Amino acid sequence: MRITLVKKVLADGQDCRKCRDVMERLERGGYLDRIDRILVADERNPASAGWMAAQHYGVDTAPFFVVRHDDGREQVYRVFLALVRDVLQAPPHTPAAPDDEVAQLKGLANRDGLDRL
Repeated sequence: MRITLVKKVLADGQDCRKCRDVMERLERGGYLDRIDRILVADERNPASAGWMAAQHYGVDTAPFFVVRHDDGREQVYRVFLALVRDVLQAPPHTPAAPDDEVAQLKGLANRDGLDRL
């Protein structure tokens, strides 16, 4: 999984208020190291990578996050707390090993007849 943060920089060179707040929350929560890339939508440069990403994903607010899953799916998060809930705090998905599945199936097959429908 790869997480990209797109934040806005105002004409005076400062991050927007909401972007500053989200960055602080990422740091306080210990999530900043989970962000793989930060793109900047700079008001002084309409061709900046952040503006291009916003246009590509059809987003008109900042900050926002793009999560690229291992299977190639991309998901856009406009709400920071939704990203925290769905991605940053979610337990990692670990597929069951084939041996585990075989053992589970063997266990089911060896049950007594009382469980059968």
